[in-house]
Amino acid sequence: MDKRGLTERDICTKFILPAVKRAGWDEMLQVREEVYFTKGRIIVRGKLVTRGKAKKADVVLYYKPNIPIALIEAKDNNHSVGDGIQQGLDYAETLKIPFVFSSNGDGFLFHDRTSTGGIKEANLGLDDFPSPADLWARYCAWKGIDTAAEQIVLQDYYDDGSGEQKRYYQVNAINAAIEAIAKGQDRVLIVMATGSGKTRTAFQIIWRLWKAGRKKRILFLADRNVLIDQTMMNDFRPFGPVMAKLSTNAKTIERQDGAKVDLTLALDKKRRIDTAFEVYLGLYQAITGPEEHQKLYKEFSKEFFDLIVIDECHRGSAAADSAWREILTHFSGATQIGLTATPKETEYVSNTDYFGEPVFTYSLKDGISDGFLAPYKVIKVHIDRDVEGYRPELGQVDRDGAEVEDRIYNARDFDRTLVLDDRTKLTARKITEFLKESGDRFQKTIVFCVDEEHAARMRQALINENADLVAENMRYVMRITGSDKEGQDQLGNFIDPESKYPVLVTTSRLLSTGVDAQTCRLIVLDRAVGSMTEFKQIVGRGTRVHEDTKKFYFTLIDFRGATSHFADPDFDGDPVQIYEPGEDEPMMPPDETPDGMDDIGQASYEAGNDETIIYQPGVPLPDGGGPRKIYVDGVGARIIAERVEYLDANGKLVTETLRDFTKTALKNRFASLDDFLKRWKSAERKQAIVEELEAEGLPLDAIADELGKNLDPFDLICHVAFDRKPLTRRERAENVKKRDVFNKYGPQARAVLDALLEKYRDEGVLGLDDTNVLRVTPFTTMGSVVQLIQAFGGKEGFEKAVREMQDALYQEAV
Repeated sequence: MDKRGLTERDICTKFILPAVKRAGWDEMLQVREEVYFTKGRIIVRGKLVTRGKAKKADVVLYYKPNIPIALIEAKDNNHSVGDGIQQGLDYAETLKIPFVFSSNGDGFLFHDRTSTGGIKEANLGLDDFPSPADLWARYCAWKGIDTAAEQIVLQDYYDDGSGEQKRYYQVNAINAAIEAIAKGQDRVLIVMATGSGKTRTAFQIIWRLWKAGRKKRILFLADRNVLIDQTMMNDFRPFGPVMAKLSTNAKTIERQDGAKVDLTLALDKKRRIDTAFEVYLGLYQAITGPEEHQKLYKEFSKEFFDLIVIDECHRGSAAADSAWREILTHFSGATQIGLTATPKETEYVSNTDYFGEPVFTYSLKDGISDGFLAPYKVIKVHIDRDVEGYRPELGQVDRDGAEVEDRIYNARDFDRTLVLDDRTKLTARKITEFLKESGDRFQKTIVFCVDEEHAARMRQALINENADLVAENMRYVMRITGSDKEGQDQLGNFIDPESKYPVLVTTSRLLSTGVDAQTCRLIVLDRAVGSMTEFKQIVGRGTRVHEDTKKFYFTLIDFRGATSHFADPDFDGDPVQIYEPGEDEPMMPPDETPDGMDDIGQASYEAGNDETIIYQPGVPLPDGGGPRKIYVDGVGARIIAERVEYLDANGKLVTETLRDFTKTALKNRFASLDDFLKRWKSAERKQAIVEELEAEGLPLDAIADELGKNLDPFDLICHVAFDRKPLTRRERAENVKKRDVFNKYGPQARAVLDALLEKYRDEGVLGLDDTNVLRVTPFTTMGSVVQLIQAFGGKEGFEKAVREMQDALYQEAV
């Protein structure tokens, strides 16, 4: 057998994997091939949504399921044994894998990232691959895991039987937390971007510690009732009868199969605690309060809980005077795990001071880069009154006839102390314009308002702007705020991907954290957001990808300048574009710039997928619910500015047309026209070049929409990158016919070649030498596949003829 003639896959199958098995690795339980660990960045350009190339490790070795400890990068035998080591090390850094191997089938280059063996890199023969026990011993020595800790670290994950694989960063977070706790660490902080699965990760940590017998009584704390209910019915459901909610209010939850169940409660009507459960979930507000009789947590002994998990722990839980801190202090002997998307660091509050440095961090930027989280567009709307301020005319009176204080009111005053009704109506109108221009008025939308009263007025303004859809269903626009029971009752429907209504919801702060609104496509900010922590949380409402409904990105409309946080170095997930509409300009980013070309910084959609914005106003404050507001009618407002930007490959915001972007990218790929022509001529599969460009985030479909669908990829590249005059596919096909290049073939072969040329001309098919093309019309009417190939003297003759035809298509160019 000539090794040099084998593919990389063959080398892996015939030489690498047998060597691994001989070393004692279990093929079924410990060895996985072609492990894709990212999904590929979602790329939004024009109306096209694509994914970049996913990262894939050739072989990953697991000591136990979900405990990866070694990675092998394979190369064919034309490469040296160590040619894959740098790529392997890059992947191992991401996957937190300590042992990396590269092989070409002759042997292995072994890189030990732990250095516990004394040698960093060594060459090994095919029969010298280390055993699972050897690598695990090195791993434990590196991590400082003793025999007692090892029993916990090796505790199995919960397996629901679905076969669904955990994402690599979730595995990293779970293992990091388990290892830290197994070694005695009692304060653990995990930082994971909103939408990346913090609660699912927490469940596996709790499950493994509970099953190992290390933690027998667990308290899970959150600050939103909906978070507790979601958690009990979804991620924590496997705990079953040992789990209960610290509440006196039973709530019926509808499961995905339609069955309704009551949550198990640990409190009776007199707020007495049933201590027979092992896993308790509760709101910190429900078990503590300013009065001593409200401090329910004190009815548990200080030693009752072994483990406390605090969800969204950035919300003040580490502040010395917070209610949460009381609970943590009371159960100070318990291991405490903080979960957050945004570790809070201020002069007064420091989560890292309380919990220590995070044992694991996965940022919004990481999630977007990996393709697990949705990128987003930003539309900035500048209203003249916000920019210029408002000073009342002499003697101006408000709605109640009282004289308005003579001073300059600015954006901070609007809707907090001074209400300009025309401004509210303008905001609602611009949101509605965006929805209409997008072509989808049923995009789930959250509108963040200054307070509950502002949310009520915004709701009313949106209802008036969308009267036709409200007439069909009153729940099209709803306010969901803390004091609005009817609105809160609809929160479950809003976050349910299967529920059509409500569509537009207005709120003040209730929906800013923790609510798992997977299909939210539009977030509207009509209030200032001073806190970076809260801004990240608000952005996180839209970052979940929901492929079933084609939600791959979302839109954020900013009326208050809150997106200035993007310029803060602490913000870690930049937008793909920013668009600022001016007066009388559309809310949807335009499809064309003034010179008639598609703009890369405009709205980005996939076929059948729309993204839009919507506002939801709310209900007035109850009597005495806040300071008196001044209402001034008849003061106009208008839009004064608009801008479009997008992120380039280096993460910098630039303004550029689609054509300019494509030209730059192609020239980076092909140094010159000659370079491209040589590559095109030498490629047996022309489609392979197109696929490579797509994998690098440069699909040609978008530029074809602009220049013409009747152009070959060859002509698109030559024209855009090197200013060559393009020929249409029809012109190229006609040129081949004029040269009469088929005259040396018999009648049936000529008929096949003519039909292939028509396929190219009409449909742009490039893979003409693939015999599968002969299985569709019109070839099926000419004879069987075998007969048609035989007309060329066999498969080699068919492929040779087609390649000659393809050479003829590009003859004058190459």
